[in-house]
Amino acid sequence: MLTGAAIAAPGLAAAAENSKNIAAGACSKPVYLTFDTGHMGIAQWVAQTLQKHKVPVTFFAANEATKEGGSSLADFWAPWWKARADEGHQLASHTYDHMYWQADIRDKATGQVTHFKVRPSAGPRAGQSFVVSADEYREEIARSARRLQQITGHKPLPLYRAPGGKTSAALIGAAQQGGYQHVGWAAAGFLGDELPSDKYPNERLLNQALKNIRSGDILLAHLGIWSRQDPWAPAVLEPLILGLLDKGFCFRTLAEHPAYQGWIAQHR
Repeated sequence: MLTGAAIAAPGLAAAAENSKNIAAGACSKPVYLTFDTGHMGIAQWVAQTLQKHKVPVTFFAANEATKEGGSSLADFWAPWWKARADEGHQLASHTYDHMYWQADIRDKATGQVTHFKVRPSAGPRAGQSFVVSADEYREEIARSARRLQQITGHKPLPLYRAPGGKTSAALIGAAQQGGYQHVGWAAAGFLGDELPSDKYPNERLLNQALKNIRSGDILLAHLGIWSRQDPWAPAVLEPLILGLLDKGFCFRTLAEHPAYQGWIAQHR
């Protein structure tokens, strides 16, 4: 498999020139790179790459298990999150315990959805399926947002991403009632860093992203995936950034996404 050094970074001069244009605000092809938490093993490397190329992103944070033995919203990682917020990146909730939605639970008499079956992958009930009310689910979202604000001093966006992108209309509606709009990603923006690397090598993922990403797309990656044998970010992230810049794209946070600007103005 190809390493980061083996994947060529296209258009260095053009990308550098486009970076100047972006700084001047001259860009008509925005893309919105987002990162969900993971084992955080590549977090510092990701931060350095974003700093190097002046790429602003949006992070969706949950309190997940990390490689150093703690969790991603614990005090150990607080300086890292604060530094990202201070740099101008945007933060938002990924639910606190990385809580997957599994099913809607309806009232037998009315047929209305009143509860949700969930299964968190982090926290004291990791791996267990149980039922929460709409209020409890909203609190799960808000808990992560409160923690981010506590450790960074910056108010997170009133957005959230459900783990795995698993939702229902009722779940999204419940979150909206709590002031949180759900954010998914574009089909072409699924960067594939959680796919098995034997079937989806880094070179393939890079090439298909550069071929298929379009203006306005929301892109999804993670701060470390336990299951992928050949890590995605060290090999693909920088060539992807440079390749998109070379194609005339620019990077923006979700605070500037036209689909969410109105919601953010009303709820932040």
